[in-house]
Amino acid sequence: MQLIIPGLYQFTNTIAGRIYMIADPDGVTLVDTGMRPAADIVLDQLAATGRRPTDIKRILITHAHPDHADGLPKLKEASGAQVIASAVESPFVQGQQPVPRPNRDDLPSLAKLMYLPSTPLAGAPVDREVNDGDIIAEAMGGLQVIATPGHAPGHVSYWQPQQRVLFVGDVMMRLPWGLSLPVAAYTPDMDENKRSIKRLAELDARVACFGHGPPIRQSAASIIREFAQTLTV
Repeated sequence: MQLIIPGLYQFTNTIAGRIYMIADPDGVTLVDTGMRPAADIVLDQLAATGRRPTDIKRILITHAHPDHADGLPKLKEASGAQVIASAVESPFVQGQQPVPRPNRDDLPSLAKLMYLPSTPLAGAPVDREVNDGDIIAEAMGGLQVIATPGHAPGHVSYWQPQQRVLFVGDVMMRLPWGLSLPVAAYTPDMDENKRSIKRLAELDARVACFGHGPPIRQSAASIIREFAQTLTV
């Protein structure tokens, strides 16, 4: 587990999809859960810090793709934590519907090679459905829910305005050469996703935590704005 800023950590070696931990007064909040094997990695790293599974009080899901939510059933069972997801994304998180994919015929050649058919997740119950503008008061002193659809219909980001920390999920990725759009093969509406990036660019983020790629620890807003300016819708 690695420290990002005081009270905020990322789990290491989680295979695909980053998982974050917020140290809250009543326990911890997780942001996303990674692939199914990542659940054991999370529990092992928690144990290494002296924490028990039941110290996980909340699990926030950005969106219901397997690399962000396949570890949820085991972590929910082990912890009894409250699962929080957007109302739009809730059926997918719970495994009631297949995760939406773009039309394969509309994709460029490379994206077609990466395309996989959609199947429902194993899923876990969502205890609290949230919508744009809602505040999760118990997490990090108050996390604001920001609707950022495109990569997934009910994708949300989470924003802590006082500490200026932004959890972006897969709205964009941070690759070695800079910020990038999410993978087209798994993004049903890329134009809507671009609009979501432009919305996040309006925030004065200091720290940005990505689903793929290392966090930006300082001056995130200027980097995100510069990237957003390159996008046309």
